[in-house]
Amino acid sequence: MTMISNSTSAFYERASLGIGDLRRRAEELQAQLGSGEKLSRSSDNPVVASRLRVLSRSDQLSGINQANADRASADLTLADDALSSFGDYVTRAKELALQASNGTLTNAQRAGIGTELAQIHGNLVALANSRDSAGHSLFGGEIAGQPYSLDASGNAVYAGTASAGEISLGEGQTVSRGLTGPEFLNFSVAGSPTDLMAVVKGLADALQGGSADPAASARDALGALDAGFDAITTGQTLIGARLSWIDLTTAHRENLGELRSEEETTIGATDIASTMAQLQQTMLVLEASQASFARLSSLSLFSVLQ
Repeated sequence: MTMISNSTSAFYERASLGIGDLRRRAEELQAQLGSGEKLSRSSDNPVVASRLRVLSRSDQLSGINQANADRASADLTLADDALSSFGDYVTRAKELALQASNGTLTNAQRAGIGTELAQIHGNLVALANSRDSAGHSLFGGEIAGQPYSLDASGNAVYAGTASAGEISLGEGQTVSRGLTGPEFLNFSVAGSPTDLMAVVKGLADALQGGSADPAASARDALGALDAGFDAITTGQTLIGARLSWIDLTTAHRENLGELRSEEETTIGATDIASTMAQLQQTMLVLEASQASFARLSSLSLFSVLQ
């Protein structure tokens, strides 16, 4: 009697375990179909789970690097637009200098030209104090406030840092986020250092009575204005090279992102067709097992003896 009882108990236990395993397998397959991921927990496959975590961290770092690249690109684009405006002001200043160099003009007419040049000088200072996309100084490097201010004589004085600062683009690559004012506003004329705003202000003062020969002062300023325009053009070339470098690193980052995405899909994403087939097979076996258990459990020794 004890042997029959033990056999019956073992039969029910084995059947319960087998059906339970099939149900858990079916639930796992359904969960994979619902989430689109093969792993529901790291213990399912520690090696794959570790690799997926590495890929996920790489994706997060790539997002940070892309945000840095976008910021640098925006700041450099703003700087390039500003340099175009600087170039326009220099072109207008040169036109005015050519007019003032005409010996037939009266002192009053030259004084009027000097007034417009003084306005251009003020516009140059305001433009040099422009802000970037984050509200920081565009041409002052790391300074918090305005990089240019006027001294007691009305001369523009630079108070920014020596460099614009670097932004990380990932994988050890960096790019300068812009230019400082002296990098494109300062230049030399006949070996003497000067800057664009000093040239414009000096010409404005000369035409407004600060020179005994304003026409000669206007002619002398033409070479300095040409040098200033060349310095601005050089700055634009440098900005263009940095924007191209950002584009290159962005394209490389996107390629790496696509490769990571493919690997994540290969090792971590659910194969819908294969998983559906496994689920159907598991459900079929589960139904057959439940039916078999039901039939066998309804049998008894007395039924067989009859």
